[in-house]
Amino acid sequence: MSDESLAAVVEKLSQGDNTAAETIFRAYEPYLRQVVRRQLDADLQAKFDSVDIIQSVWSDLLHGFREAAWSFEDAAHLKAFLVTATRHRFIDRARRHRTAVKKEETENGSLAEAITSPLPTPSQIVQAEDLWECMLAECRPAHRELLQLKRDGLSVAEIASRTGLHEDSIRRILRDLACRIATGK
Repeated sequence: MSDESLAAVVEKLSQGDNTAAETIFRAYEPYLRQVVRRQLDADLQAKFDSVDIIQSVWSDLLHGFREAAWSFEDAAHLKAFLVTATRHRFIDRARRHRTAVKKEETENGSLAEAITSPLPTPSQIVQAEDLWECMLAECRPAHRELLQLKRDGLSVAEIASRTGLHEDSIRRILRDLACRIATGK
């Protein structure tokens, strides 16, 4: 858009001509959207789009053009004014929405922690049952009671007092069983 035609369009805009407003909007809208997109990160893209910013700015600028009768020396001054107004609006929206994004991240993090259970997952239960079956298969029948007591959570000293075996014998039996399972022998 040339400076002469721009001056005429801005003059018409100051007089309230909607066609002039549309002409200026169509001329500068792609550039202003690009200005916003360069600064718009992924977190904020979920909250608003560059078009939202441009439309918000434009609604305020139309009022300013009509009421204040703004005038500009040339197209470069108008463009600089539009870019500045767009950047300021973007910064304002970004500040508001960044607070909301941070709050959502905090809530989602605490939600994930609340969902996480200290209980074993179904796959962990199946794996433990498979290991238990393997241990029973490798264990001598005389040592199965010892193995069951260990599974129930008793300490080596408690198992020794119940079975009458020495603590070192219990440790050796458990160690030998672990080695057989680990090596597959």
